[in-house]
Amino acid sequence: MDTESTLMITPSEVIEYLYCPRFIYFMNCLNIPQREGLRYKVIKGREIHEKRGKENREYLRKKIGCVSKAISVYLASPGLRVRGIVDEVLEFSDGSMAPLDYKYAEYTEYTFETYKIQSILYAMLIEEIYKKPVQKGFICYAKDRSHLKEITYSPADFDKAKVLISEIFDIIHLGFYPKKTQSRMRCIDCCYKNICV
Repeated sequence: MDTESTLMITPSEVIEYLYCPRFIYFMNCLNIPQREGLRYKVIKGREIHEKRGKENREYLRKKIGCVSKAISVYLASPGLRVRGIVDEVLEFSDGSMAPLDYKYAEYTEYTFETYKIQSILYAMLIEEIYKKPVQKGFICYAKDRSHLKEITYSPADFDKAKVLISEIFDIIHLGFYPKKTQSRMRCIDCCYKNICV
């Protein structure tokens, strides 16, 4: 298997699946794009990523003890069937590594499941490609003075991510129409609401 011929999904698609499984069906089975480019938070998030990529983030080394970092790293794993661009890949003096992801959001004590799953997927990619341990990740809340939050992973977190990947590929390969989200509030602003029955 190679990264050119293997069908892979992105962490963003896993997040869409968690939001509503039908996103996967509309995007991957019917090939109907979201047209999310005009949404304010998406545009603002892209601006933050571009800005952070150009800035010098030396304070992170002092704050969390990383010894090196790589910015906007494309990673792909045919084995995991996942590909994506990690905002930053950090390395520490003990040889371990961690993903860092920027979010255009305000810091809260609670970590959204989507943020955590995205971080775990990046961790899995880093661990497989760099062959180094990844036990934690970081989220930088760019709307809140770049507040940095650490996420510690458990073996159950990695197991859950693998199950989600498998469920998504079941939809893609079998082409079945999954149940919609149980949250009606999510349907109000959905780009697929006019065709979702």
